[in-house]
Amino acid sequence: MDDINLHYRFLNWRRRIREIREVRAVRYQERYKRILVDGDTLSYQGNSDEVGCYVAPRPLSKGNCYFEVTILDTGVRGTIAVGLPGWLPNSVAYHADDGKLYNGNGVGQQFGTKCNSGDRIGCGIHPESFEAGLTSVFFTKNGKEVGSIAILVSPEGLFPAVGMHSLGEEVRIDLHAEWGADEDDSVMMVDSHEEEWGRLHDVKVIGTLLEYTGKGKSIMDVGLAQARLPLSTRSHYFEVEIVDAGEKCYIALGLARRDYPKNRHPGWSRGSVAYHADDGKIFHGSGVGDPFGPRCFEGDIMGCGIMFPRDYILDSEEENEDSLDSMEVKPKQRRVQNVLYLNDEDEEEEGEDMEQEHEGKKVMVFFTRNGKIIGRREAVVPTGGFYPTIGMLSSGEKVKVDLHPLSG
Repeated sequence: MDDINLHYRFLNWRRRIREIREVRAVRYQERYKRILVDGDTLSYQGNSDEVGCYVAPRPLSKGNCYFEVTILDTGVRGTIAVGLPGWLPNSVAYHADDGKLYNGNGVGQQFGTKCNSGDRIGCGIHPESFEAGLTSVFFTKNGKEVGSIAILVSPEGLFPAVGMHSLGEEVRIDLHAEWGADEDDSVMMVDSHEEEWGRLHDVKVIGTLLEYTGKGKSIMDVGLAQARLPLSTRSHYFEVEIVDAGEKCYIALGLARRDYPKNRHPGWSRGSVAYHADDGKIFHGSGVGDPFGPRCFEGDIMGCGIMFPRDYILDSEEENEDSLDSMEVKPKQRRVQNVLYLNDEDEEEEGEDMEQEHEGKKVMVFFTRNGKIIGRREAVVPTGGFYPTIGMLSSGEKVKVDLHPLSG
């Protein structure tokens, strides 16, 4: 592929990604008035004559259908509302000061008990009812369901919201809380999105959210998530949004061979290439990275994709996805089939790495940050293809993954 054609193809993708980012920037933006936002803590900043309101950047959906608010301080009157709030049309909320439910008007109906400091109020939708413009909204208090109500859904969706109305009121909001899930932390938790992931190690799946559950004490405590399907000419780009940077923001995204060691960060071992958020370096089959782009922080969106040559063919692209386990890369010229990497997932010999990696076909891997392409790296496709792979290594790290951001 000559450099001119490659340059124009990159420009085309950059434009498309920018357009998508611009649409999302308008649609997905925090909105708040008379509220001080400090991380996940919200506090009232008005004069008690006017309502303060916080609205989350994204609406509830089938993949992220529940959130919770913990009351840290009831302030003067405890006039805290949690919901999707309550006095105006296309809204519904549970009010802490009187335990009433307000559904699109200023007159509430008795619903539950009053709430005090330390209480946890939850709100969610039943995913199976999220159709035909009507959904069932339910509320919880301290982990127990209080009740539910069916409401109409506006075209824009239902956004998590918190209202406050007196001095001193303060809450903590968790937009990725779980409802009805197994609480056993010793077992890896997955949900209906499990089919998207082929391998998970020390990572918990909550809808589109991945949360690190490892110890984070040494470089061997990597948490790894690898997609079930490799990138292809039909689906060649994916993105990760850093929801919580955790202690160190040791978050990496990139591409790796299917049998990549579970305790190695993407990019550290053969058959992988990755962009690391904590230092902005690119790692390509080595534990030593090269300067590549800026560091990434909470709220940043990192992307990775492949610019496939026009003549690139996958012999499984015309087959059913269920048969993708046998996918192989077909270059123009015949090559020797290399064996699967079945050695231990610890130290790997450099000479063997180089010999096996040269057997594949070269492609251009590119990385983005907040919709802008920051660089590219030529890489050899391992047998079976390059799989989207995400690594995490410090406590508290959470990312939201979109494996198909350009599909809609």
